[in-house]
Amino acid sequence: MKRVKWIVSIGVIVMATAAFAPTDRYFEIAKSLDIFATLFKEVNTYYVDDVDPKKLIRKSIDSMVGSLDPYTDYIPEEEVESFQIVTTGQYAGIGAMIGVINNKTIVTHPYKDFPAYRAGLKVGDEIIAIDGIEVKGKPTNEVSALLKGPARTEVELKIRKRGAAFEIFVKINREKITISNLAYAGLVGTDIAYIKLDDFTPGAAKEVADALTRLKEKGAKKLILDLRDNPGGLMNEAINIVNLFIPREKEVVSTKGKVQEWNKTYYTLNNPQDIEIPIAVLTSEGSASASEIVAGALQDYDRAVLIGKKTFGKGLVQTTRPLTFNAQLKVTTAKYYIPSGRCIQALDYAHRNEDGSVEKFPDSLRLEFKTKNGRKVYDGNGIDPDITVEDEYLGAVTIALIQSGLIFDYASKYCSENPIPPDLASFKFSDLQYSKFIEWTKAQKFSYKTELEANAIQLMEVAKQERYYNDLNSQLNDLKLKIEVNKASDLLRFKKEIIEIIEQQIAFHYLLAEGQAAVSLLRDQTVSQATKIMNDSKQYKSLLSPN
Repeated sequence: MKRVKWIVSIGVIVMATAAFAPTDRYFEIAKSLDIFATLFKEVNTYYVDDVDPKKLIRKSIDSMVGSLDPYTDYIPEEEVESFQIVTTGQYAGIGAMIGVINNKTIVTHPYKDFPAYRAGLKVGDEIIAIDGIEVKGKPTNEVSALLKGPARTEVELKIRKRGAAFEIFVKINREKITISNLAYAGLVGTDIAYIKLDDFTPGAAKEVADALTRLKEKGAKKLILDLRDNPGGLMNEAINIVNLFIPREKEVVSTKGKVQEWNKTYYTLNNPQDIEIPIAVLTSEGSASASEIVAGALQDYDRAVLIGKKTFGKGLVQTTRPLTFNAQLKVTTAKYYIPSGRCIQALDYAHRNEDGSVEKFPDSLRLEFKTKNGRKVYDGNGIDPDITVEDEYLGAVTIALIQSGLIFDYASKYCSENPIPPDLASFKFSDLQYSKFIEWTKAQKFSYKTELEANAIQLMEVAKQERYYNDLNSQLNDLKLKIEVNKASDLLRFKKEIIEIIEQQIAFHYLLAEGQAAVSLLRDQTVSQATKIMNDSKQYKSLLSPN
């Protein structure tokens, strides 16, 4: 009887907790909101300087959602259109990407077959004015807003063509622009299809399917699906892409969150396109979210070999919720789990450190799961590739040349002086041309600071603060001199990698993604590793078999 009474007592306590906890929670919410409203009123009334209520509230909202995770965002009415462009890949405009390079607004990518491209705009052309409004000094988002507008309306651009000394006016009719999810699709060798997928906006799966069909008609018998640096997008597009390669009614991903009725398991619904073609999926640290669903599901079903680097580790699902005054909230509502049962979320946002930083789930806590064939895979901290290929890290001088825009500018100069594209498959930037490039960079007063140089300067400052400088003066100055001597030869020391990037940029200036692929694919170490494995059926099968 005592045992029964004890159990009943526990039941009463649980019921009481269940009954009163929500009420207490709602009271705390109402209390906090009331405090916030009165606090804001007092600040607005009595603060010594005028405050902008909109900015103050926005900062409060951003701080609140920022304390949760990087993917939960407040989207005010004026930013909804830009948000929809990102998620759908659609907008009305001229169909060109722009950027500010060396204080000039430059066309960096006219999308093929869209208005800007048809009007003759090329990579490297400078935009001076839009409908009479000078754009010099304006940030990219403001210039982009001037270019956008309703479909079938005209916009007039004042342009300075790359390499030209004069300006021209170009009238372009805006259109509805749908940005392709595919950066490039072509053959590597004679029988390997290569598809570079950059996004998961509507239509991504159909684009992959159509590209694969075209390449199979050209002789493709194997597939390299490149998901490197693909940040993800729509989950249903990821499911549909997986469905191209595995049968119907197979689990692809499930979501689990606080709202139980939103928890779902998603299955393949359609007949697959090809369940036999050998597949290599390329991954990088920038492959996230929907990319990880595709890579992880194909790995779990032993349907593809993953090659490259560990993925980003974003296993969180966002849902867009409407707010008042046409604002929206993009809020994390669940975690997703791929077919083996693992969640690949890398950062534990639920347990922050005292300073607000977030730690990765330690390897010691990663759980083991099994693929369909019994291979060992692990949750947390992204998806591990079956074969790791480390990137060759660029030298500080190379990074500085890229970030300064000088390589882009030189490619524009080169293409304006050589308007007829060469055979890009065999294009080589000669030693003489590189010597001219070095002289040109000197004329541009190119300078940069290496991390080693910065550390040496910091070391000297610390030595002065701690009063060791007089004793170490000679050695520290010798170190500084040696760094400067070595730095002076960086343009020659890193010549090979700088030339490769110049060649890629020149090729992109000429023929966009097709040109860049022509000069870079055969040099790409990860693609080369994938090609090697795809041409070795025995190794390919062994990688998909349990050890």
